Amino acid sequence: MKRRDFLTSTALIGASMGIAPLGLASCSSKEKAKTLTPEELGMYSFVDIAPDGKPLKAALVGCGDRGTGAATQFLKAGPNVSIIALVDIFQDRMDGCRNVLKEKHNNEVPDANCFLGFDAYKKVLEMPDIDVVLLCTPTHFRPEQFRAAVEAGKHVFMEKPCAVDPTGIRTVIAAAKIATTKGLTVITGNQRRHSKAYWEAYVQVRNGAIGDIVSGSAHWDQGAWWNKRKRPEWSDMEYCIRNWFNIKWLSGDHILDQAIHNIDVVTWFMGMRPTNAAGFGGRARRLTGDIFDFFSVDYYYENNRKMLTTARQIDGCEGNVSEQIYGTKGMFTTKDGVHLEDYNGNVIWKYDYEKQPEKNHYDQEHIHLVESIRLDKKINQAEDLAYSTLIAIQGREAAYTGKSVSWDEIMASDLRYGPETYALGPLPDYHEGQAPVPGKDPGAPM
Repeated sequence: MKRRDFLTSTALIGASMGIAPLGLASCSSKEKAKTLTPEELGMYSFVDIAPDGKPLKAALVGCGDRGTGAATQFLKAGPNVSIIALVDIFQDRMDGCRNVLKEKHNNEVPDANCFLGFDAYKKVLEMPDIDVVLLCTPTHFRPEQFRAAVEAGKHVFMEKPCAVDPTGIRTVIAAAKIATTKGLTVITGNQRRHSKAYWEAYVQVRNGAIGDIVSGSAHWDQGAWWNKRKRPEWSDMEYCIRNWFNIKWLSGDHILDQAIHNIDVVTWFMGMRPTNAAGFGGRARRLTGDIFDFFSVDYYYENNRKMLTTARQIDGCEGNVSEQIYGTKGMFTTKDGVHLEDYNGNVIWKYDYEKQPEKNHYDQEHIHLVESIRLDKKINQAEDLAYSTLIAIQGREAAYTGKSVSWDEIMASDLRYGPETYALGPLPDYHEGQAPVPGKDPGAPM
């Protein structure tokens, strides 16, 4: 349960796994042979409801608020779908989810298909009638659960982010490749990739509407988020899991859990991975847990390109949840709606929300999931999410340590957060309120 000094561990496995830059998202007019169509760029369909087909039966792993939400969105995605099994650690969480599914969606899960425990997800993976697994536990548990689901041949919905450390990322990347060979659909919770407005903008950018890309920025700055204080009857482990968002070994910090959306957009549009990251952050007013409440990270790319990422959760401060891509002729921005503009403030292109109303992205994710399976249009977003998550991890560790962190270092790192075994009981190495101290030996407790 110690943070290892990964900055000296650059020769470990994983260093050669797809770490080369993907190349620029846009090309110059001299190089561009033709206009790329949405289909050529991989744009999904944006139907209001998935088509009918054979029954699709799903298991929900993680019955908290996000899991319950994902289950209801799956049930609304199309006809002939159901949730037939539930997995959680806590009985009250499972009971609450079960009641919502029954009372609001007429979906009753039998007692025999409700499983409690850290390893209970393995039981639903053994059920031959399960087609889809919805993975919505705290992030720390996701890599192993995803790997097991893929090995069991199940289609997957996996919430973002997909891991809290490089060790978990390598597990996800390996499992993603296996999912592709098995023809499995994997839909992930990076919502903006399920937005028609973002996709239409992406097509414009790829076709040179703002020229060659030179930089980007990604921001998730908001007020304080939820937290739970420890109750006397809770063990250390129970407290950590019930307050998981504020516990870094479970959530990976909020630069992963929330700013991942914005980082993913810039990564998608730029089509590159950073060579280095340097940044800072700290803990000013957070009430529980051991994570930061603000980050600012500079990411450096080949050919002097750059991305600035900020993430903040402090009340009373300026809010900004947006992404920008800067090109030689103009910029893509999501402030005041998704649009492109030149550097004189003139709108080049904007998404028309009146003519093309957007479906809630949470709902659209599951429509894409069901549609992909039923039409045999395989979508596998796991590897894209893994690399975007690793970029967030790279920035987090740069802020935690106060040091520059290269892509090769973070990709090869043996850094792992969290206990080796799981049980409801004490966690001697967890220390409430003890956040990382930049500039200190990075071998500090988790």
